[in-house]
Amino acid sequence: MKKDVKKVVLAYSGGLDTSIILKWLGDNYNCEVVTFTADIGQNEDLNPIKEKALNLGIKEENIFILDIKEEFVKDYVFPMFRANAIYEGEYLLGTSIARPLIAKKLVEIAKKTGADAISHGATGKGNDQVRFELGAYALMPDVKIIAPWREWDLNSREKLLAYANKHGISIEKKPGKSPYSMDSNLLHISYEGLILEDPNASPQEDMWRWTSSPKDAPNESEIIEIEFKNGDPVALNGVNLSPANMLNALNNLGAKHGIGRLDLVENRYVGMKSRGCYETPGGTIMLKAHRAIESITLDKGAAHLKDEIMPKYAELIYNGFWFSPERLMLQALIDESQRHVNGVVRLELYKGNVIILGRSSKSDSLFDAEFSTFEEDEVFNQKDAEGFIKLNALRFIISGKNGRK
Repeated sequence: MKKDVKKVVLAYSGGLDTSIILKWLGDNYNCEVVTFTADIGQNEDLNPIKEKALNLGIKEENIFILDIKEEFVKDYVFPMFRANAIYEGEYLLGTSIARPLIAKKLVEIAKKTGADAISHGATGKGNDQVRFELGAYALMPDVKIIAPWREWDLNSREKLLAYANKHGISIEKKPGKSPYSMDSNLLHISYEGLILEDPNASPQEDMWRWTSSPKDAPNESEIIEIEFKNGDPVALNGVNLSPANMLNALNNLGAKHGIGRLDLVENRYVGMKSRGCYETPGGTIMLKAHRAIESITLDKGAAHLKDEIMPKYAELIYNGFWFSPERLMLQALIDESQRHVNGVVRLELYKGNVIILGRSSKSDSLFDAEFSTFEEDEVFNQKDAEGFIKLNALRFIISGKNGRK
C-alpha cells in the first residue's frame, strides 16, 4: 500500500538506479521530489548531476549538492578511529561510517523544504537500507521512507534499462567507469559483484582504482611523522592540516606505497555473507599510528577496556546504530580515554607496509625508563614479584591441594 506523500527527499547520485527512482517517485507517488547529493570525497565531478536532475524535471531550488567532507572526517571518521574500530577483524567501515551523515543531511533537507518523506536506492539485500533508515528514524521519528527496491518489480539491469528507455532517461556510461558495484568516499573505495561473487576468485589487478600494487610501489621507502592531539591526527610532517586534508594527504601517501588493500568475506546485518574488496590507504596508516601513540599514553586498564568494547562499537556502526544511545554512551567513554593521547608517531611506508619507527609524547607518556630498564635501577624491588606471583597463584595452589586439575 502506497504511503500518502507530499514531498520526498531522494539521496541522488545521478546514476542509473537513482535517476530511474527520481522518475518512478513522481509517477507512483505523484509527489514533489527534492534531490540531495553528498560530496564526501568520492572524487567525481558533481556538476553534471545538477543538469541531469534539471533535465528530469526537478526544480533548481529542489536540488541540493553539499560538500560535507570536513564534517564527514571530523565528526564521523575521527571519532570512529579514536576507538580503533574494525569490523570482524579487518574491515575499516568505510561505507558504514558515511551512511549516518547522509541520513542526517536527508533529514535536515526534509525539514528545511517541508518534505514528509525520504527515499534511497539501497536494495533489500544490503546493509545500507538499514543504515539510512535507522538514522532517519532516530532524527525524524515521523518521517516516511520510500525504498523502491522493496516495492517495484525492476529487479534486473535489463528491466531498469528498459524503464529508462521508455521514459527518456539518458544513461551515459562514464569513461573509465568500473563495472563493479562501487562505493567511494574520502575514507575508502569498495568493490562488489561480478567475479567477486565467487569468494575463491582472485580480484583482477585492473579492478583497483586507487592504490598502486605493492609490487609496483616505489623501491624507496618514505618516512613520515603524524602528530596526535586528544586522539586525532592534527599535523603531518610538522604541517597542521584540517581533518579532510589530513585524510586526503594520508590517502595519497598510502596509495603511492600500495597500502590499504583488503579482500574480505563479511557477515551482513541482514544475514547473508558478502565478499567485497576495499582500498583504505589513509585509514590504514592512521589506525597503525593511533595505536602506536596510545601504546605510550594510554593506561593499561583503559587500553584493555577499549579493546574489549571495540568489537561492539564497530558492530553498532556496521549495523547502522550510529545515533543509538549505546553508541553515544560508548563514544563518551572512548573520548574520555583520549584526553592524554597526545604526541608524535614516526612511520615508514614501504610496498604495502606501515612500519612504526618511533613514538613520543612530551607531556603524556606513561613509559618510564627507570621502571622498564633491564639495567640496574633504584625504583623497582624485584623481590616484590615473588609475593605478586604467589597471590595470583593462590587459587591454583588451593585447587591443586584438593586434587583438581
